[in-house]
Amino acid sequence: MLNISNLSIRLGGNDIIKNVNFQLNPGNRAGVIGRNGVGKSTLLKAIAREITPAEGQISILKGNKIGFLRQDIEFENGKTVLEETYKAFDNLINIEKELKTIEKDLEIRTDFESETYGQILEKYHHLQEQFQIKGGYQYQGQTEKVLKGLGFSSDDFHKPVETFSGGWRMRIELAKILLQNNDILLLDEPTNHLDIESIIWFENFLKNYKGIVLLVSHDQMFLDQVTNRTIELTPTKTYDFPKPYSEFMKIKDELLEKQKQAYENQQKEIKETEKLIERFRYKATKASFAQSLIKKLEKMERIEPDQVDNRTMNIKFPVAQSSGKIVFELENLSKSYGSKEVLKNINLIISKGERIAFVGQNGTGKTTLAKILVEEIKDYTGKLKKGHNVQIGYFAQNQADYLNPKLSILETIEQAADDNNRPKVRDILGAFLFSGDEVHKKVSVLSGGERNRLALAVMMLKPFNVLIMDEPTNHLDIHSKNVLKQALNSFDGTLIVVSHDRHFLQGLSEKTLEFKDKNIKTYLGDIDYFLNEKQVDNFRDIEKSNNINKTDTNQKSNNKNDYLQRKENRKRLKQLKNKLQKIENQIEQTETEIEQMESRLSSDNPPMDSKFFEKYNESKNQLDQLMNEWENIHLEIEELENAN
Repeated sequence: MLNISNLSIRLGGNDIIKNVNFQLNPGNRAGVIGRNGVGKSTLLKAIAREITPAEGQISILKGNKIGFLRQDIEFENGKTVLEETYKAFDNLINIEKELKTIEKDLEIRTDFESETYGQILEKYHHLQEQFQIKGGYQYQGQTEKVLKGLGFSSDDFHKPVETFSGGWRMRIELAKILLQNNDILLLDEPTNHLDIESIIWFENFLKNYKGIVLLVSHDQMFLDQVTNRTIELTPTKTYDFPKPYSEFMKIKDELLEKQKQAYENQQKEIKETEKLIERFRYKATKASFAQSLIKKLEKMERIEPDQVDNRTMNIKFPVAQSSGKIVFELENLSKSYGSKEVLKNINLIISKGERIAFVGQNGTGKTTLAKILVEEIKDYTGKLKKGHNVQIGYFAQNQADYLNPKLSILETIEQAADDNNRPKVRDILGAFLFSGDEVHKKVSVLSGGERNRLALAVMMLKPFNVLIMDEPTNHLDIHSKNVLKQALNSFDGTLIVVSHDRHFLQGLSEKTLEFKDKNIKTYLGDIDYFLNEKQVDNFRDIEKSNNINKTDTNQKSNNKNDYLQRKENRKRLKQLKNKLQKIENQIEQTETEIEQMESRLSSDNPPMDSKFFEKYNESKNQLDQLMNEWENIHLEIEELENAN
């Protein structure tokens, strides 16, 4: 059990988290969401005892083990992937070493009848029993299974850790945590460096995990697949519902809408009551009535709707003078890393104004080609010709890592500015929600999302007519993703985006390039067109169909039938939602009519004619019918959404 009670955390004199309360039990898989900088990673660090809270308590059942996947991990060099991952079993390996030492000792001893020999033998049997109970004969097989699930091949197992990128090192750390048999998993943006195949494997692992999972993620689909509870942190309140992300957002939106309606109704009631008080206050016959109304107002518990943070980044990418008609021309371009060929004989022309999405599994060459285009990688074969007056803006996968952690936010952007735009740096920071004393924060204390926002702000200082963005949404909260997407849609230049986030890519590009088997296939449409051509709903379905095709080619027809059924479901879903909206309008109208009639009934001169009561009863019956219909449609919508 994990219990958080009145938790408050302060960093640098500021309240990062205030009065957070929740309790998690085994089987709870909770997603922590919220805007960048609200303290999601800080919360995990506090639970892991890396930060001391200012107030409140964190209670963990005695003996429970915690596994914590941080965003920033340090590795020691010199160990292989297997050796590093085996650290998850330090206790077992120590027992194994001790068993081998005793075995060697027993081999050379001849005092079989001595008391010492008996004690050594007894110790050996005891250690052997412990080793077996704790899974000593299975840990190597388990390690290989988890590493393969996270995308490593058998050939990778004996390679040094330092030969892998930061994203692959993160997978090694994740493997260690998953193998430790922890009671509580704290996972900070675990899918940022995973490809679709690994995410699917990871989802299945977490679904079968018996302990407590508390994870921070901005991947909506991952949250919907894995979590059964959502906790949203805001500067003023914590929202907590036992639902995955999408259902949580519906409930929260309904809650806020009801609060708003209740607040508006109460304000209307207050104003009407105040008018009555003013009307009757000075009339002797109504003075007591006015006094009772005053007391009613004084006793009324005022409704205060939750404050919603509606701050929005204001991004408008600066556009340079137009480029030539041809931006990039690739001829027989190939790239290998040692013996591993990633791209082979690529022929491609990218024209001015094109909007292109690079999609495909990790390791298929998307980032490699992006780096070749920006001349960060130069050791390739074939030809790359850059067009006239091409000025490139490039956002790398790890762009935030290029920021100096010792500098403040303001110092970072001032250092990147020139004499022409230096006077504008405060305005640019404000557009990215860095204002007031916040600009003096060191980069080292910023969250991953805040660092990405700062890296984007730095990009605003130099104009470009070609924008290449490699996984720009990593670490960005869901709201910031949407704002970035709007800015990219408004960018009046050539756009290339590398991403596996369908929500982000929808409507963003006009051409999709699929990277697969060292080559590129072009689809003349956005991500929805691409997936429609593949007859799937999302990247996960492509991965699943690829895996199925390896063992059963007949499954293709089933995939097509499933796709057609999902398409029909979506059509029906749209019809139902339109119908639901009409019924909700009818319910609102009928409720208003009933309220007006009830107001007349409670007045000093209530209506007495039978037609009025007939109309009143008809309206009540109509409302009951509408509510039943509303409930039935809701149930059907829920079934269709679950089926999809």
